[in-house]
Amino acid sequence: MVHGTRDELIRRLAEAVEAIAVAHPTRVAVDGPPAAGKTTLADELAVVLREQGRDVIRATIDDFLFPRAQRYPRGEYSAEGCYHDAHDNDALKRVLLDPLGPVGDRRFQPAVYDRYADAVASPPVTTAPADAVLVFDGVFLLRPELVDQWEMSIFVSTALEKTVDRALIRERRASTRADIERRWRERYIPSQQFYFATARPTQHADIVVHNDEPQRPVWETPHPDRSR
Repeated sequence: MVHGTRDELIRRLAEAVEAIAVAHPTRVAVDGPPAAGKTTLADELAVVLREQGRDVIRATIDDFLFPRAQRYPRGEYSAEGCYHDAHDNDALKRVLLDPLGPVGDRRFQPAVYDRYADAVASPPVTTAPADAVLVFDGVFLLRPELVDQWEMSIFVSTALEKTVDRALIRERRASTRADIERRWRERYIPSQQFYFATARPTQHADIVVHNDEPQRPVWETPHPDRSR
């Protein structure tokens, strides 16, 4: 376990990215429960990498959701539905992860869904430089269908009960307290518990960040001898 400041953590993550030597873009997953702090960490890492001269593709699982009319066949509060029905992982691989991978042509799209319009999206196809870095945040990124898609994976770990408290602060203007609590306790937390039990994401992550206190993070490298 390493204890440090927020700046030290982000610098350590950037150094880990820089140490990866591949002939195609480096694909970095930032996984973890809802409200764990994934997006903030991914944004901070992207800033540092850009300051170091890297071309950064910043993308998120929120732009690979199925449209709302398709993603609740088991009900809006279903934990199973959250894990199995919400995200278009086939499209994620087809338009983003595979093109940036070792046999891809680097011609990618960063999204297939417009979360604001709740509609299918088709942004222009872009060609990434070979030394680009994809920083991708989201839930369930180390599930069996995706676990081998990353050159580096970070798991942002936070006590699940703390995510409820954070959600109540973060989403209080968009929803009622009762609805937020219900979604977290019936849908999001049980789906994460299922994910932990079946996919064991922290066993696959290259770096686990304990983010209960974001300004005083603790991190560890569970597999220091893992080679890529």
